[in-house]
Amino acid sequence: MSNQKRRIMKELDDMSKDVASGVRFTIPNSDNLQQIRGIFTGPPDTPYAGGTFEIDIQLPENYPFVPPKMKFITRVWHPNVSSMTGAICLDTLATKWTPVLTIKTALLSLQSLLAAPEPTDPQDAEVAKQMLEHPAEYREKAAQWARLYANADSASISEEERQRRLLDGYLPEVVDHFEQMGFDKVAVVNALRAVGAEKGERISEDKAGRVVERLCGMA
Repeated sequence: MSNQKRRIMKELDDMSKDVASGVRFTIPNSDNLQQIRGIFTGPPDTPYAGGTFEIDIQLPENYPFVPPKMKFITRVWHPNVSSMTGAICLDTLATKWTPVLTIKTALLSLQSLLAAPEPTDPQDAEVAKQMLEHPAEYREKAAQWARLYANADSASISEEERQRRLLDGYLPEVVDHFEQMGFDKVAVVNALRAVGAEKGERISEDKAGRVVERLCGMA
């Protein structure tokens, strides 16, 4: 048995015993240990919470001295993952890879990437642009894709987190002011964004008037 095969078998054995890590794997072809499928759940309190994400893993001939080739099989809306091909932008799988890292640590890094996107170093420029300019829309679409492609259960997201996402950084009392006039919360947040209201701050009378005009269809 080659040193590489022995290393891979040990990694897979360790992963199968470490139930607490939350990462799993399958081997599509038992005769080929260099092609593996990794599986993990979306991290809590993120748009991906409750989803099941599958990763295609190809181990090169000179693994572990070079990183595994990984890509998302499950479609995901994330700035560091191609929404078309599943290609991943992550330094752990490139310049920061070392032979002491493992398949499990790489999968855990991908899980962490879902919780901490890096839109300034994107794989998918469209997603990154949306995240930076329209974060509420980004989170909604990411959650929508998680439900559609990763079977995410919306029940796994707390009501507190759902409300926080809807506010998109605006003060609850500011949004509530317009809700008490009978306007929908999502429409209020969209109007606040449209008039350039500052997040986390109270709104001026001028901008409040412009919000009402927009909500009433007069702007």
